[in-house]
Amino acid sequence: MTKDELIQKTIGFVSLGCDKNRVDLEHIMALLKDYGFTFTNDAKSADIIIINTCAFIESARVESIDTILEMLELKKDTNKKIIVTGCLPDYKFEEIKQAIPEVDRYINVCDNDKIIDIISNLFQADKDKLRANQSRILTTPNHYSYLKISEGCNNFCAYCTIPYIRGRFKSTPIENLVDEAKELVKKGVKEIILVGQDVTRYGIDLYKKHSLVALIKELSKIKGLEQIRLLYCYPEEIDDELINEIANNDKVCKYIDMPLQHVNNQILKKMNRRNTKEQTISLIEKMREKIPDIAIRTTFIIGLPGENRKRFKELKEFVATYALDHVGFFIYSREEGTRASTFSHQVPNFIKRMRLKNIAKLQREVVTEKNLEKIDKIYDVVVDSIQEGVAVCRSQYQCPDVDNVIYVKNPNLVVGNRYKVKITSIVDWYDLEGEIYEDEHTK
Repeated sequence: MTKDELIQKTIGFVSLGCDKNRVDLEHIMALLKDYGFTFTNDAKSADIIIINTCAFIESARVESIDTILEMLELKKDTNKKIIVTGCLPDYKFEEIKQAIPEVDRYINVCDNDKIIDIISNLFQADKDKLRANQSRILTTPNHYSYLKISEGCNNFCAYCTIPYIRGRFKSTPIENLVDEAKELVKKGVKEIILVGQDVTRYGIDLYKKHSLVALIKELSKIKGLEQIRLLYCYPEEIDDELINEIANNDKVCKYIDMPLQHVNNQILKKMNRRNTKEQTISLIEKMREKIPDIAIRTTFIIGLPGENRKRFKELKEFVATYALDHVGFFIYSREEGTRASTFSHQVPNFIKRMRLKNIAKLQREVVTEKNLEKIDKIYDVVVDSIQEGVAVCRSQYQCPDVDNVIYVKNPNLVVGNRYKVKITSIVDWYDLEGEIYEDEHTK
């Protein structure tokens, strides 16, 4: 098969998991497009289906495997090729290949850049030299994008599989990230969201010191970039330098995602977390003092072995007292190969589910109260999409996909543009509704 014949094959994509996975797929898509392939949103009509999998916890692996099996059904009696990448092949490569041999090719994440050779080999096609390309095909709206600043993790939390799947922590050099960010801005990106398993440790391996602030300063120089958002900042690594940068840099969103996972000190120690409840409280109070309007997002794991009623009650009291803006709760998943899987005093699943329901109800009350305080306030928002004549917006205090949104019933707003919006009501306790605000300066 010639190259011209090969690139007549259409490619469909299925992507699962986190925003870091999304960035990996965007790089794959750019390589394929540059080579000449065309894409389709219809998996049934695709000649090649690339499945980008997640394997972080059991439920994610089940979803990934179910998706593979679903796509294999489409392959029956056709010449479709199924390619699987992402975390699942890196989780247990040989076991996965033996369990589902019908997949045409499993790719380790480190080999994603070989996608052209892999497809050429599957179709026994002539190979053509691929020019170097660092661009991406955005799967987000054009006005925001994720920038993955590191790979892997060195924390080895007792419940987590990521270091075993993605390897040890490795930073991407500042100059490479700045170049990638500039390319994103040329595509129309106005907000860049920094992601990694632990962005607060950025640069320690390359520069032998914390370099997240140095990276932020360099990104802030890019003309046309309006906002920088921080995700996945480990609390023990959030220092005064970073807090001051968030407070004083107008391009940095007054928003931080810091996964706490628990607050009981015994549970934190079992988790192999490096902060204590007291340190967490001190950090929250310091951030709120220096950045009074900061929005804090976090996650908590419910039901780690050893979490008894007293320790769960301590977590609930923390949630009620410190009223964080955005909180996600996850039931502990017993992952083979992690230290926590060997712990005694495993919490029964029905108790974990009851506790999750209980604490989620409490957080709902916290959010409802915080949302009531937002009514009649004015926010600078960006429009992420228009759905049935309603603009779906968010402020700097909201991250796309994971936080609540602000609805504005105005079909004339433009996606990617910014507007001042006055909050008028709450929608189903979580989301907000507003109207365009025009004062004497904007009329």
